[in-house]
Amino acid sequence: MKLLFKNKKEDLLSRLKRQEPAAQKIFYDQSVKKFLSVAKSYVSDLYQAEDCVIKAFCKIFKHIESFRGEGNFEGWARKIVVNECLNFIKSRKTVFYLDDVHASVLEDLHEEAIDFDFNAQELLDQLPDAYRMVFNLYVIEEYSHQEIADTLNISLAVSKTQLFRAKEKLRKIYFQQQKKLKNEHV
Repeated sequence: MKLLFKNKKEDLLSRLKRQEPAAQKIFYDQSVKKFLSVAKSYVSDLYQAEDCVIKAFCKIFKHIESFRGEGNFEGWARKIVVNECLNFIKSRKTVFYLDDVHASVLEDLHEEAIDFDFNAQELLDQLPDAYRMVFNLYVIEEYSHQEIADTLNISLAVSKTQLFRAKEKLRKIYFQQQKKLKNEHV
C-alpha cells in the first residue's frame, strides 16, 4: 500500500481506527479497484458489484476495531468484500446447488494451437452463480471444500461437484471461444 503517512501501514491503520475521513479516503482510493475486481468475480453485474463494494467499505470502516492485527489488514478487508458478495448472492435466492454428478462429455476439441490471450473475468461471468461462487472460493480465495460448505451452507459433496462442474464449464466455454476464433480466421 502506498501511503502518505510516516509509519506507513501502521499509521494508516491507527488513523482508520480513529475514524479519520482523510485516512478512509486514502484507503478507499488505494483499494477500490482491487475490491471491485474481487466483487466482479462473484457478482457479474457491475452495478451490483459496486453496491457490494460500497457496503463492504462501510462495514470495514464501521468494524475496523475488530481487526486485531493478526495477519494482513488488506486480507481482512478483502474477506469482508467476499462475504458481502456472498450475502448479496444468497439474498437473491437464485442459486441452486445440485447434488447429483452427471458426467458430461466434452466435444472432441483439438488443443494444438491454443491461444492464451483471453479475459478470465469474461469466462467467469459466463458461469452460473453457484459454480462461480465455489470456483472463486476454492481457486482464488483458497478455501477448503469444508470451509466452502460451511460458508455456503451446502454439503462437502456439493462443493466438490460444483467445482468440478465449474472447471468443466470453463473448459467448454474457453474451447468454444477458441474454435469460434479459429473459424473466423479461416
